[in-house]
Order: sequence, then C-alpha cells, then structure tokens
Amino acid sequence: MTAILSTILDPAHLTPRQIVEELDKYIVGQGKAKRAVAIALRNRYRRSNAREDLRDEITPKNILMIGPTGVGKTEIARRLAALVGAPFVKVEATKYTEVGYVGRDVESMVRDLVEASIRTVTAERRDEVRDLAARQAVERVIDALHPETRPPSAQGQGNPLGAALGSIFGSGYSGQQHQQQPSPSSSVSADAQRVRDQTRGEIERGFYDVRLIEIEVEEVASLPIGMIGGMDQGGDIGEMLGGILPKRRNKKRVTVAEALRIFEQEEAAKLIDMDAVKREALRRAGEDGIIFIDEIDKVAGSSQARGGPDVSREGVQRDILPIVEGSTVNTKHGTIQTDHILFIAAGAFHISKPSDLIPELQGRLPIRVELDSLTAEDFKTILTQPKNALVEQYKALLATDGVTLEFAADAIEQLADFAMRVNEQTENIGARRLHTVLERVLEDISFAAPETTGRVTIDAAYVRDRLAGVVDDADLSGYIL
Repeated sequence: MTAILSTILDPAHLTPRQIVEELDKYIVGQGKAKRAVAIALRNRYRRSNAREDLRDEITPKNILMIGPTGVGKTEIARRLAALVGAPFVKVEATKYTEVGYVGRDVESMVRDLVEASIRTVTAERRDEVRDLAARQAVERVIDALHPETRPPSAQGQGNPLGAALGSIFGSGYSGQQHQQQPSPSSSVSADAQRVRDQTRGEIERGFYDVRLIEIEVEEVASLPIGMIGGMDQGGDIGEMLGGILPKRRNKKRVTVAEALRIFEQEEAAKLIDMDAVKREALRRAGEDGIIFIDEIDKVAGSSQARGGPDVSREGVQRDILPIVEGSTVNTKHGTIQTDHILFIAAGAFHISKPSDLIPELQGRLPIRVELDSLTAEDFKTILTQPKNALVEQYKALLATDGVTLEFAADAIEQLADFAMRVNEQTENIGARRLHTVLERVLEDISFAAPETTGRVTIDAAYVRDRLAGVVDDADLSGYIL
C-alpha cells in the first residue's frame, strides 16, 4: 500500500471531510486518526490565509498515533502527504543516537526531508521543460548522425582551472566549457537543412532507434578525497565547488533511443535553474513538509527504569525535542526552519506508554489518537474494496501470465478468518498477515502460471486445503504464517 496517489489535489479545495473520503479509498477504518490528520492538513491552508501578524505564531499541532503494527499508521501519513504533494519522509526513532555518540543525529531527518523536496521540485521542473529538452536532444542526435550539417556555433570561453587541471585529471577534462548547442534556426545551407528535416522526422518515427552512434557523455568532476570529515550536510567537494571544476566527457557507443534519453536529461539539467529549485524546495519542506517518526515507543522510558544508560532512548528524545519545537537546521542546500513542519509520531506502546516520554516531548505532541486493531470484517474489506486491494493486485499480477484469477465470496471470508486466527494465536501484525496468507494460498498457482493458463477460481475449500493444517497447529503457524 505504498503507491503514490496518481492525482495531486489542491489543498485550498480540500475540506477535512473530503480528505477523509480520499483516505477511505486506500485505508480501511481508523476514522479518528483520519479526522486528526485531515484537520491538521486543513489548518495549514487556514494558517496561510490568517492575519499576517499571527501567521508565524500559528504552529502545527503535532500528532501521536498509538496502535499495533499493521493497522495503517504509516499509510495514513504517507497517503496524506501524497494527496497534496507535500514533502514526506518516514524515519525510525531507533536509528538515531544521542549527540556525542557514533551514529546518525536527529537533524538528519530534516535533511532527508529537504532532499525529498529537492527531488519533487526537480521532477516538476523537468516536466515543464521536457518538450524543449526533447527537441534539443533530437538536434544533438542529428549532429551525431550527420555532423556535416551541424550549424556553425561560437566557441565557449576558456576555463583556466580546467586547462590547469587537464594535465592532472587526463585529457577528458576540457580546458574550455562545452560548446553551446545550436538552435535549429541557426544558419545552415538549404541542402543541410533538408537533410536535418528528413532525419528529424525519421528519428521521431523511431527509424533510427536501434542504430548505434558514438556520443560524448558528461560526467560530474569530483576531487578524489571523499567526504569532508564531520560534515554530514556538506556533501562532495566537487559538488561544493560547482561549476569551477571542468566536466569530464567520455565517449560511448549507444543506440539512438538511449542517446535521446541521455541528451534529454543533459538538456533538461541545463534548462533548470537549480538555485530556484533549492529555494522552492526549502520553502516547501519548511511550510508543507511532513516527518513521520515511527517506533517512538522504543525510545520511551528513562535509563534508570532500564538499568543503565542507553544512547538511543532518553537522550534521543531530548535531541528530537528542539527539532519538533522549532529550530534552524543547516543543510547543504541552505538553512531551514522546522517551526511549521508537521510531525507525526507513532508507536505500538506495548511495553511502554505515552506518559513514559519526557514531559517536554509529550507537550509537543498534543493530539493523540488511538488506532483500533483490525477485525475479520476489516480484513474482508481490505481484500476487496480499496483501490489497491490485495485481491486486485494478485489478479493483475497473474493476468500478465495469462491466468484469470477469481475469488469466491466464501474464499474471501475464509482468508479473513484464517488471518484473524493466526494474529490471535501468534503476534498481531495486522493487515500484513494477509500478505503472508495470500502468498501461501497462491503459491502453487503462481509457480505454475507461466506454463498453465486459463481461469482459476479460489473458493473456501481451496483456502482450507492450503491453510487449515498450518493454522490449526499454533507452533507451525508461528514459523510459516
């Protein structure tokens, strides 16, 4: 259940009720949690239209989700972010260590959010320039196929550092910047223009797709001294120096179809203003970002209660606190304020309880929602009704091998009943148990599918035949299901 929603909706036109309706298409039950996140999302739009003198004072009301595994905690947060295209990152509290110890510090979750935002904005900008980049890529392929028709172009300005480093890093580093690609309207002879027009049409029809040509591919230059020690946000020295280092160009033999893809990526990168991308990504991450902190219950409790210090528990809570309260985090793309990032923490709290979190962190998670354990009726709904229902997924998978899979109504009931019984007898892993049960039921069909095609109907008798012996034996089901 991790696919991204195909349509990004405008938050201005989404009421909390509509948000819940959209989440209902993918997640079964958990009405209280859906209402909480829907209100939190709508409050962001309300804040953007509030009085300017109060806008910065209105901070998100962070949420603490309490419930067993497999009931939809992560999926609710992920679908909420995908609904409006908000930057989203999921982290686990247990992978962080207290400042001063070896391990990841908590600020890296904010850097991960910024990187996710950069990827999203870059993809949007690529879509905007895709047509122009594709046209320029075609012109470059024509230049490779018919170099005699290439329009005249001015030489680029020399790069003194590139000339100096050429002898150090090899002749692949050019002492001059790469020549600007000429536009199709550049001055060429009538015969050359006719050849280019004809070739352009043949390329668009796929006539040259499998033909091999030799092209030059740009590679980002980097000094061979690795990462800067102690600078998680610093990045590679080559990236920091940016355009100062020359670009290495290697020759490769590829098909025309592959050359078009490579050239389109290079041309799109030239057309995108990365400084503007970084500014917009930082703004989105700070204003619209959502950080989902899973396994928060695993860092609850004091060191005294656990018999000694633990660098991944109370110390991590103290380090998370300023991030959730609002602070400035340095990233390699610039600084970001965390005041208006929405934090959603989640945990099962089987051993600990929310009150075991340090009081300051409890105060920064004011909204608490308890998610219900799933019932057999919920399992039946999960199997059949959501857009990404498990039964539909397996039907689509086997249809690619020519197998038409059908599930009888009694088979769905039997699958839900067996999944519920195994959860009660062993560990309750919620809806994830359905994956295990279905794989067991369809194992023989999936194995034989490439050679055996046609219509296959799964009924209750078939499900019982595949699962009854395992489910009835509690010890065996603990290993197999």
